[in-house]
Amino acid sequence: MVKERLISLDVFRGLTILLMTIVNNPGDWGHVFPPLLHAEWHGCTPTDLVFPFFIFIMGVAVPLAMPDKKYDDTTFNKILIRSLRMLCLGIFFNYFGKIQFFGLEGIPLLIFRLLITIAVGYALMGSFSSKLKNILAFSILFIYLILAYSGIEAYHDVRLPGVLQRIAVVYFVISLLYLKTSQKTQIITGGLLLIGYWAVMTLIPVPGIGEANLDKGTNLASWLDSILLKGHMYSGTITWDPEGILSTIPSIVNGIIGLLIGQLLQQKTAKSNIAKKMAMTGIALIIGGLLWNIIFPINKSIWTSSYVLYTTGLATTTLSILYYLIDIAEYKKGFKLFLIWGVNPMIVFFASQIIPQALVMIQFENPHKTGEQINLLSYLYGYGIAPFFSNPMMASLAGALVYVAIWTFILWIFYRNKLIFKV
Repeated sequence: MVKERLISLDVFRGLTILLMTIVNNPGDWGHVFPPLLHAEWHGCTPTDLVFPFFIFIMGVAVPLAMPDKKYDDTTFNKILIRSLRMLCLGIFFNYFGKIQFFGLEGIPLLIFRLLITIAVGYALMGSFSSKLKNILAFSILFIYLILAYSGIEAYHDVRLPGVLQRIAVVYFVISLLYLKTSQKTQIITGGLLLIGYWAVMTLIPVPGIGEANLDKGTNLASWLDSILLKGHMYSGTITWDPEGILSTIPSIVNGIIGLLIGQLLQQKTAKSNIAKKMAMTGIALIIGGLLWNIIFPINKSIWTSSYVLYTTGLATTTLSILYYLIDIAEYKKGFKLFLIWGVNPMIVFFASQIIPQALVMIQFENPHKTGEQINLLSYLYGYGIAPFFSNPMMASLAGALVYVAIWTFILWIFYRNKLIFKV
């Protein structure tokens, strides 16, 4: 079978990566519209949809990328390599701002960090033989772990979990699940994971704390993170990580549901029937998530089971609408922007994590305020964007949109030249 390119899925991916870029790069973190921030704890904002949408989209793409379900050593190795490469790229984001080299500071240190970034990026996204890809990925992961636990001051608290790391784990699990099991087994697996996670989080007492709870920093997922990830968690947290160990388990179900939708899209039936089934499934998942929310609140930070159902429901419904408009009604006008973003998400994900950190490292004397040091990112926003707006929140949003515009131009060049960066 020939691999099928689903334009609606590329557009959905583009919408998601574009929203991610906006919420991750405001002009001023002190002035952001509430929908562009994560929920404080329980609840769900548009920003909280980005991550689960990514996982869902990845799940949908798996059957489309492997339509013949052929499983052998070569296929397993490809899945393993891709997972390791994503894992290593994700961890590198956490290392970039900590890289030191013989006391270098300022611009010389930035240049060194960027050279390391180029080398790591090429090693993890370059096209090599399978054997060399394996060697590079395992070697880089080994170096990360050695540095993290070496006792070297610069790396003693480097964060190990992260968004791309969780995506890598989910991709590995659902790819093997797709190749080795039936849809019935996949559904049962997803159900057991969600119910099991709910039971674990709400019934098992937390060691050293007491009764099971869903509070920040004292729930069972937090306790496990504090044991297994001590010193290597998200900055500003002491006992938990938003992409921690236990909460990764239910996120696998976001991928499984995407997997099931991807297989639905492969059915030899009328596309209109597929769109209807998707829409009905999406609505059912949303209702299921809202009902479960009553006893197991929707919460991204601990990735509750209700959050899984609610977000995959919204994702499925959104994809059904795009599928109908683009792949059935063939209404493609106005979607080109999102298509350009959707076919090249990895380079945006990687570079957009590095660029802001690099701009902050460029320090100089503020030409508008004698004696004041300012970094390039703050200068560009403070004097190139903010003065044009009376509302600081609008100015902050404008800063994010300018960044999006720059990336749109870059991605358009890549699209025109058929340059696609993959792991």
